[in-house]
Amino acid sequence: MVDYLWCMLQQILIILLFSGAAFYVSRLAYRAFTAKNACESGCAKCGALDLDKIEKSLKSKAQL
Repeated sequence: MVDYLWCMLQQILIILLFSGAAFYVSRLAYRAFTAKNACESGCAKCGALDLDKIEKSLKSKAQL
């Protein structure tokens, strides 16, 4: 009887964890595809990569 309850508890925990992970991933995908512009998607790509700043840095290093 105890083994049955333990197995059932494990299955419930796995289902809850999987459901939470599926909800999280689907929420990320939904937010990425329904964003009005790239900065609303929540991926932090806007601040992480500034091409103009990198280009200026490379030009200043090339001049030295």
